[in-house]
Amino acid sequence: MTLSLANESGPEGSPQRPSPSPSLAAAWRAVATYVGRMREFQRIDWVVYLAWVGLVGSLAMVTAAFLAFGARAGAVFPGEAFLVPIGAAVFTAAIAVDTVGHRTIYKQVLRGGEALVHHITIVAGIGSCVFLCLAYPHRPIYAVPALVLTAVCFLYSLVDEVLHWRRYLTQKSDVVEMWSHVFILLGHGTMMLGWWLWYAQGYPGVAATLAALASRT
Repeated sequence: MTLSLANESGPEGSPQRPSPSPSLAAAWRAVATYVGRMREFQRIDWVVYLAWVGLVGSLAMVTAAFLAFGARAGAVFPGEAFLVPIGAAVFTAAIAVDTVGHRTIYKQVLRGGEALVHHITIVAGIGSCVFLCLAYPHRPIYAVPALVLTAVCFLYSLVDEVLHWRRYLTQKSDVVEMWSHVFILLGHGTMMLGWWLWYAQGYPGVAATLAALASRT
């Protein structure tokens, strides 16, 4: 992967589009510079950042812990189940980078339509996860809203990508942000597709894990 950082600011304070660099070291410097803008965070930025990244990170850790405990207790999970924490971990790492720019150099730009798109995506994404949990073991009454919310979440994710690419092509975005969005889609897509395939099989392994948890309380 080849990255290079945009200049610190364009004519109106926005970063200019970077020129390609063949150096991997330059790519890491670009990421370090982008993430280093955390030094500009104010208190509200830290609250938003930790809440959002912590939420998705907690999902990765909780699902991984659940699967690990179940496996040790003898529960048998399909391979798709393990895609949930793996995808969530990739998702977490990607938004940990992406959100830095949202809370600093792109904060003013995002206060228009992009912020609303982000809010809709987040609400739909959280809702889809909640309803997928409620759909255990195989309850379509909860699976239907989970499916609808999943579709809405990815639809608005694509709308968000269009807005980001428009900014990139007008030299108001940089390549680090664009690559972070690639990994956001990869992580979130892997997590949700794995979760849905697990649900479609009737959540194998969950009943045995819950029984093992109950026996220890």
